Amino acid sequence: MSATELPDRTPEWWIYRGTGDPLHDMHLADRLPPPPPWRDFRRDGEPLAVDVPQDEAETGRRLGSERRYGSVRPNRAEVDMVNAALYLRRPLLVTGKPGSGKSSLAYRISRELRLGRVLRWSITSQTTLRSGLYDYDAIGRVQASAARHAGPGGTGAEEPPIGDFVRLRELGTAFLPRHLPRVLLVDELDKAESDLPHDLLSIFEDGEFLIPELARDARRSPVAEVFTADPGYTAQIENGVVRCSAFPIVVITSNGERDFPPAFLRRCLRLEMKDPDPAQLAAIVAAHALDPDHRAVLIEDFVARRAALGGLPADKLLDAIFLATSGAYEPDDPGWPGLVDALWQQLNQQGN
Repeated sequence: MSATELPDRTPEWWIYRGTGDPLHDMHLADRLPPPPPWRDFRRDGEPLAVDVPQDEAETGRRLGSERRYGSVRPNRAEVDMVNAALYLRRPLLVTGKPGSGKSSLAYRISRELRLGRVLRWSITSQTTLRSGLYDYDAIGRVQASAARHAGPGGTGAEEPPIGDFVRLRELGTAFLPRHLPRVLLVDELDKAESDLPHDLLSIFEDGEFLIPELARDARRSPVAEVFTADPGYTAQIENGVVRCSAFPIVVITSNGERDFPPAFLRRCLRLEMKDPDPAQLAAIVAAHALDPDHRAVLIEDFVARRAALGGLPADKLLDAIFLATSGAYEPDDPGWPGLVDALWQQLNQQGN
């Protein structure tokens, strides 16, 4: 058996199996062993949040139907490395060509282990560590204070709590203390400025961060209720410190366009995603409930075009099959090859 083939019998140490189907016969809390001592962030007596929002609509867009996705067979390397990241509480750095399924891996883990909504932190050239942790609306707080003093009697209205002006972002929300880990997708770290990977080391190693604005106010209000990156959800922060209990499952994607600092790489587990093979492409198409007519021919054409271009995202295949099943395809239509060519050439021409 090669290193990429799944074994006939599921290894006992595996928790994640790579099917994308929810494991209703297993609860992560019952299977996940304690962390290594050097990665143990638990604290006795600390209150842990248990309510995690769901987002089946986003997961369905990413993976397709829950009932159909199980036919997608991952390779051995993927399942091994995800489980290693679970056991070791380490971030997983996933590299590969655009469209190879790097981002989808986070949604597959979350659906299979029933961990709720994926926290997706999309990286740009303007992204900083602070922008991933929290926002503080200083201007809004000043305006609220001014409005309080402007009314009749001067200070009759109660000043709103500072927590009303703080919102945790995706990275910050992932490090809230919880019984089970959240899934955090750090998408396209290549786009960040060179300082961001270095800056991430502190929170990945310490499992906590400080919100100075709340810490300065802690003598008056030691506990602040703030908004989170989950719409409609809040969290209580004590003395301005956000401290994880279960280290989040961190999936960091990279197109391999830049080198990361050795110190950052040492703290990550690494997985290279290969382009889906024809069988995996067929399963992905089936998961999105697309009509099987013309599927085999288009998959064969797609694989050939992908090889010629040096890479092509799988969602371009889904676009073409959707058009074909929507009535755009006719066997003798002279315009169809040109339409498919435009769909499959566009990404390459833009250099993405």
